[in-house]
Amino acid sequence: MQYKQINNNSINQIMLIIIIILICILIFTNLYYYFPGFLGAITLYILYRSSYNRLTEQRRWNKSATSLLFILISIVFIVLPVWAMVDYLAPQISSLLGNTDKIVEQFNLLKEYMSDKPLLKDIDMSDEALVNSLQSLTKYLPSVLNSVAEVAVNILVTFFVLFFMQVHNKKMESYIIQAIPFSIKSKNEIWTEVNLMVRSNAIGIPILGLCQGIVAMLGYYIFGVDNFVLMGILTGVSSIVPVLGTMTIYIPLSLITVAAGDTGNAIGIFLYGLLLIGSIDNILRFTILKTLGDVPPLITVFGVLLGLKLFGMLGLIFGPLILSSVGVLIKVYANEYGKGKSIII
Repeated sequence: MQYKQINNNSINQIMLIIIIILICILIFTNLYYYFPGFLGAITLYILYRSSYNRLTEQRRWNKSATSLLFILISIVFIVLPVWAMVDYLAPQISSLLGNTDKIVEQFNLLKEYMSDKPLLKDIDMSDEALVNSLQSLTKYLPSVLNSVAEVAVNILVTFFVLFFMQVHNKKMESYIIQAIPFSIKSKNEIWTEVNLMVRSNAIGIPILGLCQGIVAMLGYYIFGVDNFVLMGILTGVSSIVPVLGTMTIYIPLSLITVAAGDTGNAIGIFLYGLLLIGSIDNILRFTILKTLGDVPPLITVFGVLLGLKLFGMLGLIFGPLILSSVGVLIKVYANEYGKGKSIII
C-alpha cells in the first residue's frame, strides 16, 4: 500500500509560519510596555494619511518637515489639551476625596433618603460599603499617577514611530500589501474596515465626550451643582462607559441633591440629563458620527469593553476594530476560499 508523501514545500511553509508567529510573540511580550505607543502611531498615521500624501505628493513639501508639522499639530491639539484636563482633574478629585466629612455627610443623607424607598432600599449603603469604595478609589489614584511616566514614554514612542511611518510611507505600505496573502478585493476590504473604525472612534469619541461635557456643565450650573465644571468634565469622560455612559454621573448627582432636600433641582438634573445630555449621543450618531463611519452600536459597546481591558484608553479605538475584524475575516475567507453556492431551502 502506497502512502502519499507530504510536499516538502508545504512543510517548509508551515515551519516558516510557525517561526514567524513565535518571533512575533517574543517581540510582543518583550515590547508590550511600548505597545500603546505603537497603536497611537498607527492611529495618527491613518488620521493624517490623506493630508500628508496630499502635501508631500501634490504640493511637493519635504517629507521630514511635513511629518514634524503633523507631530507639532498633535502636541498642540491632542497632548496639551489632555494634559491640561488631567492637570485640572487630579487636584480637584484629590481634594474631593480628601474632604471625608462632606462625603460622609452626603452619604448619610443619601442613606436616610433611600432607607424607605422600595427599589433603592436594597442597595448596600452601609458604612463598610462607603469605606470599601473610598479605599478602592484611593488605591486607584496612585496607579494613575504612577502611569504618568509610562504615558510620557509612550507619547515619545508614538511620535518617533509616526515620523518614520510617514517619511517611509510608500515603502511601508508596499511591503504590507505584498505581505498580505489575499486578493486585491480582500485587501481593500481590510483597509476600508481599519480606516472606518479608527477614524470613527478616534474622532467620534472625543467629539461625543466634548459635546456632552459642555452641555452637562451648563445644566449643572443652572441647577446649582457644586463644582459644576468638574462634574461636567467627569460627565464628558463618562460618555466612554459602555451602556450606562453619562448616567453614571447625573443620576447619583440627582439622588444626592434630592437627599439634601432640594427636590426641584434634583428633578431638573435628572430630566436635563435624560433628555438633553443623553440625547446628544443619539443626535451626533445620526449626524456627525454617521459621516465618519456607520459603526453598529453592539460592536462599539462590546469593542470598548474588550479594548479597555487589553490596551487601556487606546482600547477605545482598537477594541471595536478587533471585534469587527471577525466579520472582515469571514468576508475575506468567503472571497478567497468560498467555492460553494448558496442553497435556497
